Amino acid sequence: MFLTSIKTWSVISGALLLAACGGKQTAQQAGPPPAVPVTVEEARSANAVFYDEYPGTVVALNQTEIRAQVTGYITGIHFKDGDKVIKGQRLYSIDQQLYSANYEQAVANLQVQETNLMKAQKDADRYHELDKKDAIAKQQVDYADAALEAAKKQVAAARANVNAVKANVGFATITAPFTGTIGISQVRSGTSVIAGQTVLNTISTDDPVAVDFSVDQKAYYQFAKLEKTRKPGDSTFSIAFGGDVYPFHGSVYTIDRAVDPQTATIKIRLSFPNKEKILKAGMNTTVRVLNSGSEKSVIIPYKAVTEQLGEYFVYVVGDSSKVSQRKLVLGNALGADIIVKDGLKEGEKIVVQGVQNLREGAQVAVAPPAGANPGPAKQ
Repeated sequence: MFLTSIKTWSVISGALLLAACGGKQTAQQAGPPPAVPVTVEEARSANAVFYDEYPGTVVALNQTEIRAQVTGYITGIHFKDGDKVIKGQRLYSIDQQLYSANYEQAVANLQVQETNLMKAQKDADRYHELDKKDAIAKQQVDYADAALEAAKKQVAAARANVNAVKANVGFATITAPFTGTIGISQVRSGTSVIAGQTVLNTISTDDPVAVDFSVDQKAYYQFAKLEKTRKPGDSTFSIAFGGDVYPFHGSVYTIDRAVDPQTATIKIRLSFPNKEKILKAGMNTTVRVLNSGSEKSVIIPYKAVTEQLGEYFVYVVGDSSKVSQRKLVLGNALGADIIVKDGLKEGEKIVVQGVQNLREGAQVAVAPPAGANPGPAKQ
């Protein structure tokens, strides 16, 4: 029985040895994986015309809050909400009874002080005549001169008070500070308002209007040049609302005085015509800056790009028809193509079809061009 077990174990060992040798021979016969069929294209360069886009906000070139300058009750509103108003046009009236009474009292007080001044002047003149004849004490003359000077100062104070009260009477009627569009009134007739605190309304200009946006300080030089060379009707600047592009072009109105140290950006203000009053202050928009520089840009088909965790790559065909994955910095899309800011040079061959079957170092076989993919493949 012992001999039988040895024979059985020998047979099994021999079978396992033959199987191992056969598997090794099969693996050797299989060889390296076959080349992956792909379609390739060369990265090309061209003068790309595209738009740089920035978030912007529509603002009025001139806008101010209208506040009450005297305390009282609103007695009249002389416009319709949203009206076009002219500079100097009457807008609100505040109860003038108290201020008119104060004005009349101030005028009366001024007249009293002017009368006292006349009396003091006559006394001083008479005392000086007596002094020439040595018929009055010098002290009396000095008193008369002092009374005259005091009377003059009292007249000046009374006149200043008249002007101040008169100003309050004028402030009771509020007029438009400039020509523009007035908003919805914040008060109604009978509303009690407090001087310097109560906001009655807001008025702003609406043609032209401005659009504010911020750019990185590195882009400042470009906009500084555009400000110097701006031309009416230039198509460099436009704005869009979703897919709708505003039909009129803008120009650089001003560039802020300094860079914001917290964000390292600088504010740019554009001016746009607004004859049809389509643009309203406070609207959010997209500023489109035409970028048609003389320097050529590297352009590749967008379908060649793969995305991994927010980063973008292409497969570059190298020596021995092997591919390597290359990280890119992408720019603006140009239809089915996209601009490469960094990571690729003109003339380098990249895989545009068959990307999903590739890995680093894979062998490829170039196939004729086939159908296009609609966008970058996700990995």
